[in-house]
Amino acid sequence: MLRKFTVLFLLFFAGASVLAPRSAAQSSSSSNPAADSPQGAQPTQSTASDRSQQSPGSTPPPAQAADKDPVQPTTQDQNDKKGTSNDRLFFALPNFLTLENAGQVPPLTSKQKFGVVARGSFDYVLYPWYAFLSGLSQWEDSEPGYGQGAEGYAKRFGAAFADGTIENFFTGAILPSVLHQDPRYFQLGHGSIMHRTLYAMSRNLITRTDSGKNQFNYSEVVGGALAAGVSTYTYHPKSHVFSTPNPPYYRFVASDRTLDNTLSVWGTQYGYDTLTLVIKEFWPDIRRKVKHQPKMAMPEQSPELNPASK
Repeated sequence: MLRKFTVLFLLFFAGASVLAPRSAAQSSSSSNPAADSPQGAQPTQSTASDRSQQSPGSTPPPAQAADKDPVQPTTQDQNDKKGTSNDRLFFALPNFLTLENAGQVPPLTSKQKFGVVARGSFDYVLYPWYAFLSGLSQWEDSEPGYGQGAEGYAKRFGAAFADGTIENFFTGAILPSVLHQDPRYFQLGHGSIMHRTLYAMSRNLITRTDSGKNQFNYSEVVGGALAAGVSTYTYHPKSHVFSTPNPPYYRFVASDRTLDNTLSVWGTQYGYDTLTLVIKEFWPDIRRKVKHQPKMAMPEQSPELNPASK
C-alpha cells in the first residue's frame, strides 16, 4: 500500500505541474470578461426596418449555436444517467464513483453501489496495475513469507488484488449500503488550490448520506479498518523459517499478523485514499488542459444535495 501511495503521489504532482503555471492566467482572464470579446464589439439589436421585413406569421430563425461545439464533452458524458461516472484517472484507472459538476442527483441503491464497485474492482486496467505493484513487492522482498520465484510473485499478485478488492467493497458497497451513506466523491471544482485540497481531504472524514445530509464517514474509516484486519489475519503470511543450502542459512521471519501491523496497514490505506481524493478533485482540470477543453458550466444544484455548500 505504501508503494501505491508513492506512485500516485508522483503521478499527481506530475499532473499538477501542468495545471499550476496556468491557474493564475485563468483567474485573471475570467475576472475580465470584456477581454474575451473582440475590442469594440457591441451587442446588436434588430432595427425597425429589419423587423418590418419579417412577415407577421413567420417563425423567427432559431438561435445561433455557433458557440456550441458538438465535439466538446458535456457533464452527461462524464456523469452517466445512473448517477456514477465513466471517467478514468490518468485516462486509465477507473474513477467511476467521482462526479464532476454534479447537480441534483438521486441517491444510489444498494444494487447500484455493489454494481459500480464491482465494475471498478474488476476493471481490466487493474490487472496490470496489480502486476506492477507485485513486481515492486517482489523486488523489495517485502513480506518474505511469500518467497521468491514464480510462486512468490503469484502469491503477491493474489494478495494485492484481494487487498484492493476487499477494501473497495467494504468502503464503497457493504458499509454504505448498511449505513445508507453515499460512496461517491463530488468534485468541488472552484476556489483556491488550498481550499479545494482541504475539501478533498475532508471527504474521508465527512460524507453525504443517501438523504443528502453530512455525516461522519463511517464507511471509509471503519470499512478501511475492517479490510485491513481481514487481509492481515487471513491470507497474508504467518511467521516463517527460511533455509538455504551451500552453506545452510536459517532466517526466522516473525508473523505480520499483529495489531500494530494491522493499524499500520489501515493508516497507509487511509493516507492512500486521501491522496486519491485530492487527485480526483484536480484531475478534471488536468484532463481539460491535456485535451484543450473548456470548463463545463455548473448545473443548478439543490442545497440539500450539494455537499460542497455545507
